[in-house]
Amino acid sequence: MFWTTLIGVLVASAATGVALGAALGLTGLVLLQVYSNGATSLAVDAIWNVFNSFTLSAVPLFILLGEILLRSGVSNRAYAAFAPVFSKVPGGLLHTNIAVCTMFGAVSGSSLSTAAAVGSVAYPEMTRRGYDKDVIVGSLAGGGTLGLLIPPSLSFLIFGALTETSIGRLFMAGIVPGLMIGAMFMGYILIKALRHPHVAPRTTTHMPLLDIVRGLGQVWPLLVLILAVIGSIIGGLATPTEAAALGVVIAAVISWLWGELTLSKLVGAIFRATLLFAAIGFVVLGATVFAQSVSILGLPQKILNVVASSSLDRYTILFLVVMIYLILGCFFDGLSLMIMTLPVVFPLLTGLGFDPIWIGVLITIVIEIGQVTPPVGLNLSVLASLTKNEVSLGRVAKATVPYWVIHLISIALLTLFPAIALFLPDLLF
Repeated sequence: MFWTTLIGVLVASAATGVALGAALGLTGLVLLQVYSNGATSLAVDAIWNVFNSFTLSAVPLFILLGEILLRSGVSNRAYAAFAPVFSKVPGGLLHTNIAVCTMFGAVSGSSLSTAAAVGSVAYPEMTRRGYDKDVIVGSLAGGGTLGLLIPPSLSFLIFGALTETSIGRLFMAGIVPGLMIGAMFMGYILIKALRHPHVAPRTTTHMPLLDIVRGLGQVWPLLVLILAVIGSIIGGLATPTEAAALGVVIAAVISWLWGELTLSKLVGAIFRATLLFAAIGFVVLGATVFAQSVSILGLPQKILNVVASSSLDRYTILFLVVMIYLILGCFFDGLSLMIMTLPVVFPLLTGLGFDPIWIGVLITIVIEIGQVTPPVGLNLSVLASLTKNEVSLGRVAKATVPYWVIHLISIALLTLFPAIALFLPDLLF
């Protein structure tokens, strides 16, 4: 009866077209009313505790930081600085896409912002140079996912706030896997360009090494921003919220002096960041009510007991969890999916002995895959619109398949070698 009520209310409310947060919240309230003797007031306490969390207050600040950089044209300067570095490497500007996505991800914290910022600069330039359009958008969609993994990351911030896991350790855990996946992307691009030279025309222009180094020196403001935000957290000088606030100030100054930030663009960035956090916050609200209901009813413990009594080993269960995420990723955006599933998945995996920090990295990679999985994959939609539909959504999705596979390979590597994610946190904390 319980499962019938849970699934029935969730499906019925979602079918009406209401927002995901409303569907989750309503389901949680019904469960508390029916199965906990009307203890719906507990939902109010849970909502207050989550939204009164100092850690969660960093989320809107990091969103604002990314929006300021996105609107200031800083990505143009970064792209111009990195472009000559890979000019002689097979794949050329395709490698630049990955490199700039990695750097921009280290200051924006958002997959969508990274794909949009770099894509708006890269696509027109690369099409002008004769690069294959499908290959261009594939590299941008894949590279854009690094925004969720390279710290600071909205995924890690929300994961840490909801599971009471160290944000600093999560940030450190994302660095090596993020760089590893970026290097794997570049390796694929190199092989693709060697086998099919026509997809990435080689440049005949020679640039002296000194000029390349001088050009890279132009990105020092972004390096200052990265060091200020991440360094202050690692060094214990600031909380994530304080580091985010510092990052917003530095990003505004950099974007005004180095970019094209104006007062109207700053107001637009604040407005857009407010809307985006409101959308995320509403999902968090609904998921908090839902989490409170399943926690009080002991649902995670019941699932864990069923799992423990089964003959499945923990890696088989992990495989099933990943598969469920991949399927759900076709229908939900990444952050919403994570918020919705954490109340059950987190206690299940920690109960099986998996490290909480490692779980945060794994879930982030899995929801990254959802960012490039149709029909909801947001990175795909953003890039299709950036091309003005010269490349259809279906073609973007097809071009992204190799990067999708690389993410799956990275999950296998992390499972076999957890130290890939845990080495830096254990070393520095």
